[in-house]
Amino acid sequence: MAKTQVNPTRMELTRLKRKLVTATRGHKLLKDKRDELMRQFLDMVRDNMALRLRVEEGIKAANTNFVIAKASMSEETLHTALMAPKQEVYLEASTKNVMSVDIPEFDYRTRTADTNDIYSYGFAFTSGDLDDAVKSLADILPKMLELAQKEKACQLLSSEIEKTRRRVNALEHVIIPETQENIKYITMKLDENERSSQIRLLKVKDMMLEKAHHYQEKEVSW
Repeated sequence: MAKTQVNPTRMELTRLKRKLVTATRGHKLLKDKRDELMRQFLDMVRDNMALRLRVEEGIKAANTNFVIAKASMSEETLHTALMAPKQEVYLEASTKNVMSVDIPEFDYRTRTADTNDIYSYGFAFTSGDLDDAVKSLADILPKMLELAQKEKACQLLSSEIEKTRRRVNALEHVIIPETQENIKYITMKLDENERSSQIRLLKVKDMMLEKAHHYQEKEVSW
């Protein structure tokens, strides 16, 4: 028995068959999309984990250099050296479409191309460890931006995978079985109506033949 009320008509049967074809095709496309999203997501997660380790190592090295520099310099000198940054960084954000998901892309540029512009202080009263710390942070900046980009991409892909999975499950376990059941129900009702019509026609035929036979018998008796 159909789970939903449907009109057992040939028009409704045709509509449901078209719906079943569309749902089946959509189910296959969504499964392919889900599988491809999962493949790209897993590749991106592996890259993200390796990149995170490199970023954490770079930040750890920079912090170590800052601690050593702080130990060899007075706190006032250190604050004065880092008070006014010399270099500036400009960040531009754009998007890239991956399987209907807009993945962010970050591009940055510095105010000048001179690598020495990262040092906002003179070298006379500062420690070489401070130079190493500043250089470490400058070197790790591109990887930090790439890590932020990949982590956001992983988050967006994960959300899209979950939505696609729910749609696949809805088609596979609800819409397609329900449509198939309704098609079966309408087909049975139409077959039943056709048999009933044939039986009625046969009865009418028998009645007409019987009536014609009685009429002939009366003519013979006259």
